[in-house]
Amino acid sequence: MSAIQRITCSTAVGIALALFAFGCGEQSETPAPAKPAADKPAQPAAKAPAPAAKPDTAPAEGAAVEADPAAGKADYQIFCASCHGPTGDGDGPVAQALDPKPAKHSDGNYMNPLEDEYLFQVIKFGGASVGKSPMMAPVGGSLSDQQIRNVIAFIRSLADPPYRR
Repeated sequence: MSAIQRITCSTAVGIALALFAFGCGEQSETPAPAKPAADKPAQPAAKAPAPAAKPDTAPAEGAAVEADPAAGKADYQIFCASCHGPTGDGDGPVAQALDPKPAKHSDGNYMNPLEDEYLFQVIKFGGASVGKSPMMAPVGGSLSDQQIRNVIAFIRSLADPPYRR
């Protein structure tokens, strides 16, 4: 490998890492829910103080705001495209440096069976929260729940074959 190729390669890796660090969002201040230990009997929990806000889950029936894929596209380009690519093909500029490779959001055969709440969990709390790669950073500290739902709506629009509810 020539000196120019080494410089080009190291520059590309540096840019990819910078994009990953800044493009995939901030660490969430909300930790993923703890899983109970299988070998220990459940202990009664001490009464915890009331949470400041309801946990981020699907809104109550009738209170749902329709997800907006156009608004989701803007956030997707900021937080997701550096790894997953602008059209969800898993070919973002950072993807080359990642192992495992990012999911292909355009692959309807893979994406369509996934539940919205599963995608919500992955986006909000990161890949490790569902047993996927910890390289998929959580963006729950950067996006509201509605923004995450908008991103999911945009991701659904990328699927081939198309996503059907």
